[in-house]
Amino acid sequence: MSGMVTASYIGASVLFILSLGGLSNQETARRGNLYGMIGMTLAVVATILSDQVGGYAWIAVAMLVGGAIGWSVASKVEMTAMPQLVAIMHSFVGLAAVLVGFANYLDPNVSMSGVEKTIHEAEIYIGVLIGAVTFTGSVIAFGKLQGVIGSKPLMLPGRHFVNAGIGIVCIWLGFVFVGAHGVNQGIVPLLIMTALAFGFGAHMVMAIGGADMPVVISMLNSYSGWAAAAAGFMLSNDLLIVTGALVGSSGAILSYIMCRAMNRNFFAVIMGGFGGGGTATAMAEDGEVQPVSADDVADMLLSSQSVVIVPGYGMAVAHAQHPVSELTQALRNRGIKVRFAIHPVAGRMPGHMNVLLAEAKVPYDIVLEMDEINEDLPNTDVVLVIGANDIVNPSALEDPEGPIAGMPVLEVWKAHTTVVLKRSMATGYAGVQNPLFFKDNTRMLFGDARESIDAVFKNI
Repeated sequence: MSGMVTASYIGASVLFILSLGGLSNQETARRGNLYGMIGMTLAVVATILSDQVGGYAWIAVAMLVGGAIGWSVASKVEMTAMPQLVAIMHSFVGLAAVLVGFANYLDPNVSMSGVEKTIHEAEIYIGVLIGAVTFTGSVIAFGKLQGVIGSKPLMLPGRHFVNAGIGIVCIWLGFVFVGAHGVNQGIVPLLIMTALAFGFGAHMVMAIGGADMPVVISMLNSYSGWAAAAAGFMLSNDLLIVTGALVGSSGAILSYIMCRAMNRNFFAVIMGGFGGGGTATAMAEDGEVQPVSADDVADMLLSSQSVVIVPGYGMAVAHAQHPVSELTQALRNRGIKVRFAIHPVAGRMPGHMNVLLAEAKVPYDIVLEMDEINEDLPNTDVVLVIGANDIVNPSALEDPEGPIAGMPVLEVWKAHTTVVLKRSMATGYAGVQNPLFFKDNTRMLFGDARESIDAVFKNI
């Protein structure tokens, strides 16, 4: 049986690698998801049937209850709430690592000595530490994305010294824990470290502003992977180690890519991201807003040869992706060139807009990344900005002292005409006013994005 389990683990690992490869491209994403599901099913079945597992009744009950809860929650979650769902799922992985660590340490059947004992306890300590940080950090990220917690960063006086102090104390407690004689001595430093790690995870994400939340999501994804890998070491489960390492490394790479896309330093983000809002408002008031009607926008589009659509979180909230897809098809049927411009951090998590457009069956070949389309915007007749704000804010390039200074943005103001679909003049998630709304070639179409697109479509 052990040989079959090992073979199954190898097969599941290969499927997970193929899954990650498939998810790197829109055309193969569905296949990548299928590989991942098959790999996970194979891994779970192999683990349950292994010689080390017993108590099948309890396992069946846990799987039925957990599966029912997961199915119920996932079936009700809308695409706009997907970032929150991802964040809270990360918290479960972190909490699982913490519980596995304590259970493993308190297990009376585990008996080790010498170097083996030291290594095992170090694995437990590191696993609990990473899991605790992941748990509370993910809960805070969920709260910010859900709007339960404000998106502005919490900048406590001397916060860097607090974080450094927690880190030093945790390292010292680690030596105390590994050097303890027996469970009764070791449990105290382990509990203290867990409490400190819970506090550190919460404080770390609270200090990160709303505009950096896509980086936080990918960062917590990485943390959850390393927590799973640590749990794999504790349980001597090779597949859990491999899977956790895949998730951890891919999440770290994604975090790096996201930071580059935002011209941000990763350590600057986790030490306190932007999004505090409000310091770059003066230049946004040097002009007057020019509202237009849906009929006017339809006339602009029909007289254009090239149109670029920039989707944002507002499009997701209004469920406007399907009307946008219909409008796109109608314009293309009239011989008008239509493309989509996707900023790396559009929405609340990486790839959010790509998933929405794929759901609405927008052709993959007309969905372009920021770097692919920015140079062509000056040659574009009309740009439709649908529910986006921070990712098209010129103050990122024009105001070196602003909160989002240096962040690469879609330079939509260089088009002949820019039409912004927005409910109101409210600031974006970063809390920064947008000078784009006041530029001479910008027109504002106020209202719900779905209703506005439907009104435009009726006149095409």
